Amino acid sequence: MKPTIRPARPLFSSGPCAKRPGWTPAVLEDAPIGRSHRSKPGKAKLSQAIEKTRAILGVPKDYHIGIVPASDTGAVELALWNFLGARPVDMLAWESFGKGWITDVVKQLKLANARVMTADYGDIVDLAQVSPDHDVVFTWNGTTSGVRVPHGDWIAKDRAGLTICDATSAAFAQDLPWDKLDVTTFSWQKVLGGEAAHGVLILSPRAVERLESYSPPWPLPKIFRIKKDGQLNAGIFRGETINTPSMLCVEDYLDALGWADGLGGLDTLIARADANLAVLTAWIAERDWLIFWRLMRRSGPTHRCA
Repeated sequence: MKPTIRPARPLFSSGPCAKRPGWTPAVLEDAPIGRSHRSKPGKAKLSQAIEKTRAILGVPKDYHIGIVPASDTGAVELALWNFLGARPVDMLAWESFGKGWITDVVKQLKLANARVMTADYGDIVDLAQVSPDHDVVFTWNGTTSGVRVPHGDWIAKDRAGLTICDATSAAFAQDLPWDKLDVTTFSWQKVLGGEAAHGVLILSPRAVERLESYSPPWPLPKIFRIKKDGQLNAGIFRGETINTPSMLCVEDYLDALGWADGLGGLDTLIARADANLAVLTAWIAERDWLIFWRLMRRSGPTHRCA
């Protein structure tokens, strides 16, 4: 017996994040299931997902966008394993995912030239301390703490290092300055409520130059290999994925992108996110027993946190 779907109730992805308003399984009917992702229809869907991502996020034409395994975690770790080691690196963290990337770099890659800067939940590190001569790894918008960098002004235009940005809770909800971002990752299961398992990797020309001029001293698992014969494997960034993707998940992402485009694109999505914050802020302001966590830490533990 098929379960009854009640559209009036919010539906959730495996993020778990809310599906778009009005979502039903019917949006998946055009998925090329039963066909290989290497088939003409499969490649067309993957390519369409990449180009719609570029259009809505405003990613520059000379940046490369690829779909990679293992959600945002896979995309970030792919970036760490491929790009780090050529320069000292500043590791920034103010929530659990950022701290996880520190563990990768300090305990797994064991980089001796890693400088770690952390802040408690509700706070952020002193961004002025980031060196333009170093690579830097950071989350734009903390998934677990909600704290985000205020802007990209702290990133030098003439930097020598690469910026590696975990933007999984920022893409489609925050204004990302692409000229300041070299390696950017996200998963479509977050802001757009897509299904899990896949990550998105966006590379600037500076990142491609690093990739092609530097080879890390450690072995790379197959799912991290985005270079072929010393050059960027361009096929990955046309939709020729490293491993086997779920075409149902891709179809669901295409539906979310179509919904976002129909709303008015990125500006409208950012406005929706800001409006949600405004509702929460107003609700907290009306209750003297609630206060935002960062303000509570500044004023002392006299109030409960939101």
